[in-house]
Amino acid sequence: MTAKLAEVRRLLDRYLIEVVEEFGLCPWARTARTGGELAVDVLWGQPSLLDWVESAQALLDRPQTRVAMVIAPELDAAPRKLRDIRNTVATALDGVGIADFHPDAGMDAATPARLVPALRRSPDPLLQLVPLKLLDSVRATKTVIDREDVIKIIAGKMAPPRGDIGDIIASDNHARVVGDTDNFVARIGAIAEDRRQSYARAGIMINTGR
Repeated sequence: MTAKLAEVRRLLDRYLIEVVEEFGLCPWARTARTGGELAVDVLWGQPSLLDWVESAQALLDRPQTRVAMVIAPELDAAPRKLRDIRNTVATALDGVGIADFHPDAGMDAATPARLVPALRRSPDPLLQLVPLKLLDSVRATKTVIDREDVIKIIAGKMAPPRGDIGDIIASDNHARVVGDTDNFVARIGAIAEDRRQSYARAGIMINTGR
């Protein structure tokens, strides 16, 4: 592993451990990272759309991959442009859920949905790819309610179970971050500053998060 690549991976790990895992933002983040199921590739300079697609496909083709991340540390693109890249990659790959992460994403905590871009404020622009069969297995998890709980719900003594797992995760993430916003913002800021300093030393061009 080159020195440049090591810096990119180090910062990604900081984000995953100190933000995603610490705030419990993703149900499979820790197990994928520690279990060797996170596949990562780094694209330098300004990758073509074909570069993004081929990199993603190669990572997903690995038998152990549960989560794939394609990172472009030097990418010169605003969040909207990265979303366009995501959309193009999504049309080229079947059976995969793709999310875009960008260091310049805005912070809007008004609703769970509007907070999502801020939660994806990774050190570098990246696309995260998760096989839909994994997402479906999480969504298929059902809450079992016994007879006593049904009685409590009817009596108004217990809240009814919530709906789609995606909505539940978004709602829980929103509650955790809103309840500890200063800590969240400080962690993101510290990682961004680490990136500025370490990339300057390593000779990695920064075109985002400046």
